[in-house]
Amino acid sequence: ASGVIIVVFGGATLLLDDPAFIKWKPTVLYWLFASVLSLTELFWNRNLIRSMMKEQVVLPDGIWRVLNYAWALFFALLGVLNLYVAFVWAKNDENLWVNFKLFGTMGLMLVFVVLQSLFLSRYVNEKESD
Repeated sequence: ASGVIIVVFGGATLLLDDPAFIKWKPTVLYWLFASVLSLTELFWNRNLIRSMMKEQVVLPDGIWRVLNYAWALFFALLGVLNLYVAFVWAKNDENLWVNFKLFGTMGLMLVFVVLQSLFLSRYVNEKESD
């Protein structure tokens, strides 16, 4: 999916000589992630976060659901933030958007993962030593 989005939006950027398409690409990708996480939970009762992490972490069903929707919300908000930075805050400075895209989103992801780890630490049981 990511490759298709890159080809379509990158191609439109080159073909039409309009950088707006490449600025939309991360938002579309983030919203796709958010939609897939949410819709698979809602309609197919399948938690993709649990599917990816169940071998490493044991959590109650409700916490898996919270975690899944937290990731979906994070990606949805990251998409909105990308649009704001690209078309409002850094409207006339493409380098500012590129720096946000590279360092800002990476920093936000790191903060989100740390906060998520702190949240999950309440549910981790240490194994008793023999």
